[in-house]
Amino acid sequence: MNIKSQLQQLCGDTEFLRLNDVNIEPEMIRAIMINEVVPVDSDDDFYGKSDSAYMSTTIPLFRKAGIEVSGIQDILNLNIYITNAVKTPKSEYTVSKESIDESVPYLEKELELFPNLQVVMLMGDAAKKAFNMISKKATGKNAVPSISTYKLRNTEIFYKGYTPAGYADRVFHVHVHRTGDNEEILFRDYLIANPESAKEYERLKHSLLPKYKNNRDGYTEAKSEFIKTILRLNNKCHVT
Repeated sequence: MNIKSQLQQLCGDTEFLRLNDVNIEPEMIRAIMINEVVPVDSDDDFYGKSDSAYMSTTIPLFRKAGIEVSGIQDILNLNIYITNAVKTPKSEYTVSKESIDESVPYLEKELELFPNLQVVMLMGDAAKKAFNMISKKATGKNAVPSISTYKLRNTEIFYKGYTPAGYADRVFHVHVHRTGDNEEILFRDYLIANPESAKEYERLKHSLLPKYKNNRDGYTEAKSEFIKTILRLNNKCHVT
């Protein structure tokens, strides 16, 4: 199957999009890596030149993981497919919400091409946002917590007991961090040492409760700016 041709048949007008012009057997794919956005120059994409910019950063990552690859075909032979969440190049420094919105229907159809898919790896905030939009359409909730990627990078998060109707009888929310990732401890220690900031955080949490009682992701996102501010203050205290 040619991915580009298949998506053109399914989606109609795709002239303004950058789709992967690659032939693969979709039944063989078990994992998909979703990058953020296509490059300005198509030769730099995963399926562009053999020494493309995207592959020059991807190959070392596989090798660092102990998987010897030399090009995109080696990765496909591992039953791993790579694509981009946003199918149009960036026109600004950041990926715009509009470009994500435009590309999500095509990404959704692209993922549906792989009947034996078991693993989806999201590389960056735009990929996470796009995948959550697809997930929310299908299940009513985000597949990945809507917090900054840097907070998820070295963390595993386990939830149990959060339901669309509110909390279940027993609720579990466990964070597992790698050694050295101690931002939550630093945040806690700063609040202990600064009672006024702790009170401010308490007021913020109470103010968010009515709106986000049944929306864990929204509640977490709404607190994130306050937490980042405290971490910046904590860092300044350590520096001085």
